[in-house]
Amino acid sequence: MTRRSYALYAVGGICGTLLAVGIGLLVGRVFHTLMENRLKKEIVLVEGSRVFESWKNPPPPVFMEFFFFNITNAEDCLNGAKPKVTQIGPYTYREYRYKDNVTMVENGTMVSAYTMKKFVFLREKSVGDPAVDNITTVNIPSWAVMEKMKDSWFRTVVSMFMKTLGSGPFTSRTVHELLWGYEDPLLEKAAGYTPGLDKAFGLMYKKNGSDSGEFIYHTGEQNYLDYGRVKTWKGQSKLTFWTSEESNRIQGSDGSSFHPLLKKDERIYIFTPDLCRTIYMDFEKEVEVKGIPAYRFTPPRSVFASKEENSDNEGFCVSKKECLGTGVLKVSPCRKGAPVVASFPHFYLAEDKYVDAIEGMSPDREHHQTYLDLNPTTGVILRASKRAQVNILMNRVGGFPDTKNLNETVFPVMFLNESVVIDDESAAKVKKLLLISDLVSNFALFIVGLGGIMLIILVVLLFRAHQKKNEVNRIVFTKALYAQPSAQDDTSYCPVGDKGREDPQNGTYIGLTEKVDA
Repeated sequence: MTRRSYALYAVGGICGTLLAVGIGLLVGRVFHTLMENRLKKEIVLVEGSRVFESWKNPPPPVFMEFFFFNITNAEDCLNGAKPKVTQIGPYTYREYRYKDNVTMVENGTMVSAYTMKKFVFLREKSVGDPAVDNITTVNIPSWAVMEKMKDSWFRTVVSMFMKTLGSGPFTSRTVHELLWGYEDPLLEKAAGYTPGLDKAFGLMYKKNGSDSGEFIYHTGEQNYLDYGRVKTWKGQSKLTFWTSEESNRIQGSDGSSFHPLLKKDERIYIFTPDLCRTIYMDFEKEVEVKGIPAYRFTPPRSVFASKEENSDNEGFCVSKKECLGTGVLKVSPCRKGAPVVASFPHFYLAEDKYVDAIEGMSPDREHHQTYLDLNPTTGVILRASKRAQVNILMNRVGGFPDTKNLNETVFPVMFLNESVVIDDESAAKVKKLLLISDLVSNFALFIVGLGGIMLIILVVLLFRAHQKKNEVNRIVFTKALYAQPSAQDDTSYCPVGDKGREDPQNGTYIGLTEKVDA
């Protein structure tokens, strides 16, 4: 084989390999796009889809933990002393939730549902018996009445009436009563004058075995980014609690589902009826849950920032005089006027003044941060922890003598931790789906790698063939140079005659003649 032939073979082999690599990249890209499109089509809220049944009846167990703050110096606090509290908890409940009355609406482009919740107490995961353990805390019904009557000329009469009923700024109740409700003497009397007013009060009153209203969701069929996005809540496409269009906007999902193919630079919006508003979360870091990769999203400080820190939050001020600082949100507009304030546990991410005002606060990121760990490919929740604190705004209220020595304080009542981790069966399904997705995504790399190996093999074979050719040529040349005549040869080269040996004109004459044996 000539050098030119080797060169042609080499060029042809390299071109073929590069062509194979190019085709592999193209095919890999096509397969990757097909896989993405398949995910977009299968992760939709319609009957028969991959996620519809688990959306209606989530298999992973959800746990709700309640932690209460017990005040140890209530009398001193009424005289102006700094409140001292101790944290008691958790009191843990298994939360069973499912979607009820699921109905396809608007020609199948939307789905309507009610999220039902039921709570069952778990003694083995709790510090005590909620029916026995007592907590001394602020008397929320009394503060709600004082807040409502603070600008009324009738407030002095109400104050005396409260005195006769023993309804002061603080109360002692069992954990069960504080959570699930008790008949309050003040509310019982007020109900006689106010039609529709409940006689009972509880932080979770009427929330066991109930729903938070009708939600209408986008199915995600028309646009995968709309998967699970809330369109309306209780028939409203926007809220009416706040003072700006931005603050009243309903955005994002309800926190139970998220669209697939998440990116690190996107902001996740969640509408939560408990806070009467939409909050948002940003990417924090990559984590792993049961061997599955996840992106962790958390709410930044700007969510509850003051209007000075974040001008977008000005609409959450109840009024210009009732605009609190960073880290707290007054939600009285959606709590029948009660001076309820929301925050993260122990005033995590809040201004120092709220932490310093209460002895016993110790904000800690690990225990008080709210987060979502989402698989970026599928959008599935792998692990989550929703942590929120209920507080009461205490201050001096004219006409109510018991409050005359109080300083304005955001007093912590309790905080909750609603958590979930994906179950093993669901995790196995996600892993299987991700394995298929990874194989498709890495197909191009496989082809490129295969093409590289083929190129290396081709180079090695050409090199070895070239070496072999050189070796053959060297041996032939050596044999020709050192070969001697043999007796077995039939012919030989020899000079012919004396003349041929010495021919001055022509040199030595070589003739081919038969060798005659002597």
